[in-house]
Amino acid sequence: MTAAPNSAAPLLSVRDLRVRTGQGRTLVRGTSFDLRVGETLGIVGESGSGKTMTARALVRALADGLYTEGEVVFDGTRVLDTPERELRPLRGSRFAMVLQDPFTSLNPLQTVREHLRESLAPQARRDRDGARAEVVRRLAEVGLAEDVGDRYPFQLSGGMRQRVAIAAALAQDPDLLIADEPTTALDTSTQAQVLELLRTLQRERGMALILITHDLRVAFANCDRIMVMYAGTVLEHAPTREISRTPRHPYSLGLLLAEPSVTHYQAKLSFVPGNVPDADEVTHRCAFADRCQWRQDICTATAPALTDAGASPDLRHDSACVRVTSIRDELDAAIQRGATAPGKAPEPVDAEALLKVGSLGKTFRSATMLGRRTESTALHGVSFEIARGESLGLLGETGSGKTTTARCILGLATPSTGSIELDGVDISNYRKLSRAQRGRIRRTVQVVFQDPYASLNPSLTIGTALREAIAAGDGKGPASVNELLDLVGLGHAYAARKPRALSGGERQRVAIARALAVGPQLLICDEPVAALDLSVQAQILELLREVRESRGTSMLFITHDLSVVRQMTERTLVLRGGEIVEEGSTTRVLDAPAHPYTQSLVAAVPHAVATAAPSGR
Repeated sequence: MTAAPNSAAPLLSVRDLRVRTGQGRTLVRGTSFDLRVGETLGIVGESGSGKTMTARALVRALADGLYTEGEVVFDGTRVLDTPERELRPLRGSRFAMVLQDPFTSLNPLQTVREHLRESLAPQARRDRDGARAEVVRRLAEVGLAEDVGDRYPFQLSGGMRQRVAIAAALAQDPDLLIADEPTTALDTSTQAQVLELLRTLQRERGMALILITHDLRVAFANCDRIMVMYAGTVLEHAPTREISRTPRHPYSLGLLLAEPSVTHYQAKLSFVPGNVPDADEVTHRCAFADRCQWRQDICTATAPALTDAGASPDLRHDSACVRVTSIRDELDAAIQRGATAPGKAPEPVDAEALLKVGSLGKTFRSATMLGRRTESTALHGVSFEIARGESLGLLGETGSGKTTTARCILGLATPSTGSIELDGVDISNYRKLSRAQRGRIRRTVQVVFQDPYASLNPSLTIGTALREAIAAGDGKGPASVNELLDLVGLGHAYAARKPRALSGGERQRVAIARALAVGPQLLICDEPVAALDLSVQAQILELLREVRESRGTSMLFITHDLSVVRQMTERTLVLRGGEIVEEGSTTRVLDAPAHPYTQSLVAAVPHAVATAAPSGR
């Protein structure tokens, strides 16, 4: 990816951007940057850092009741001062946005063809035949066949929906595209395809791109510069290669070290303790001070400004840390330790099998609106075992059969063929189990889902939810709510709170506590960290490691993330199209994959550092 020379006038210039509520609460403060034609700026940070708020403020797309101050100049247009009627024609034609979840931005009652037709310029829409040909061209541009135009959003995979959203955003050839977490919910291969599509379209059009993500690998592989945000403010801003190798703020360092490694096992996963504070509470101090190991009194005396902390006068590297000069060597040493200290990967467990799955098959049958019966086979002869105390990874893309396998084990779906035996009990068909057997199996196996908020009752306090779980056990699990909270690293005061008062990581800890309340022998983790920020991911993974070590719990890790498989499992199965295409020790599968599909998954992981240095760095 090649950026325009630094001497070129910026396409977008932002100075002291601020966002506040009608009551005067600060949400974003002091954001300033320039973006040139063909350049990609990555905005990274945890949830609550102000990334999306900043992006929406740039194009005046904030919710009612929020107000923007400062200066945003897009190709000579003062965006914040321009009347809405004059700004409206610029949306879509000059700048556009792609959101994280394309399903929410697509009308479920409209076909893909109609979505794209509506996204075309008004003059292009008037010519019916011309518009149809243009829609076909736009579909081909994002790698979709013409017949996709006749489908509805619910008939598309996640990757296909994201491609449609990108095609709609680019239908009028904008000069600037803002992509807000465009690949977060996608598996590794689809993520790589979408990112390569964005890179290709950007090169062909000379388009500027703002990529918002919490995945540092994605940011490093695709961006010319990185802007690190935290609690509504910018803490570091520099060329990608500089931040990836020599971060100049403790928060950036914490994010880098919290990234689970794909290439080697880490004996201890690093994370930043604590949570992102409310932006309005830290406007007059260093926002990161409470979580920083290098904090001193000077850090809370005033809000530090972004200043150049680069090693060369020709290379600007801005950091909002008043101690950056004195801790520079310590930051560099920490990065070096993180890069050169792989741990010894655990060996496969040699113990009797707790779970035995034999020749598992599952076919779904349904009827169409015209009364025709259809069949789709999700699993074909899947066989594996999980030993007592073992952690097994189930790796594959969306639609590979991972979750269907878990649902069969949990009794949420009944296999069409094959057998499942758990702790000596045949659980192939839960309806054939006695009430006592079902109760025993429910205590033997528990599950942690991807979305903890959806799995918790919003009307119950955490204490009530955990007490109900304890009551369902047989005395083999923790005996009290406080013991459960201690087990997952939450204070006893959390018992009085409801799920809406917790962060995503805290809710996932509660979900894990509830699963452990009955003392299960097998814990199924279905994408348990996919929706969490990097540092929170590391905390949850480290917690699950501690649980397994202290309680001897077997685990089945269902994921599309190779770094999670590397850090959490001894053995890995690779599923594709409902079949196991490769299995073996996790080290062997990831380091020397034998099947072409596994090789493609490993190859699709973004590189840690951008491979092509933009001009002007």
